[in-house]
Amino acid sequence: MSPIVNEVEAVSQIARKERIFEFNQTKAIQAVAFLLKQKHPTNSDNFMRVLKLLYFADRKSIEETGRPITGDRFVAMEHGPTLSHLVDLVNQRTFNNSEWDEYIEKDEYEIRLIKDPGNGKLCRYEIDLLKSIWEENRELGEWEVAMKSEKLPEWVKNNPGSSSCFIPLSDLLDAIGKSDWLKEIIESATESAEARHLFGANS
Repeated sequence: MSPIVNEVEAVSQIARKERIFEFNQTKAIQAVAFLLKQKHPTNSDNFMRVLKLLYFADRKSIEETGRPITGDRFVAMEHGPTLSHLVDLVNQRTFNNSEWDEYIEKDEYEIRLIKDPGNGKLCRYEIDLLKSIWEENRELGEWEVAMKSEKLPEWVKNNPGSSSCFIPLSDLLDAIGKSDWLKEIIESATESAEARHLFGANS
């Protein structure tokens, strides 16, 4: 069995243990689509590579703003960190994949954009950050990106071997030199989630 498949199998087993940010599926799909559109004209890429680029983007966004783009959960896998909800969407492991399936299809290890969801949920900062992450890694293949991700301190600290585990937000903040932000980030994320639930917002 492929090591990518082994990682996929492990993600679902740990998917609901730590939740600080709220996953925004529409926004995450738009972020995936934005990266796939950088591979014009095929609009396709290795799914492990795409998810690691999004991990880099979420990580950088937390470092600069205190919040990620996707709100997904960070998971340490055998070949570096990834994003748990997006892995489930790629592999049809959610209760409702209809939104994902409308825009993106999977063929073995590749995902391809079949319809453009636009980028209305992404702010200018997020679009610019995704573009920057793409440009920084555009010459790297999926295994080179994986090796790069394995050098991140939060993964090294939580290296699961052939298994998997969540990367605590505290470990990620330590790695980016923002450990003193933990309490403020948790309070802000909680307030944002409460506001969305109260007013029905999907920002």
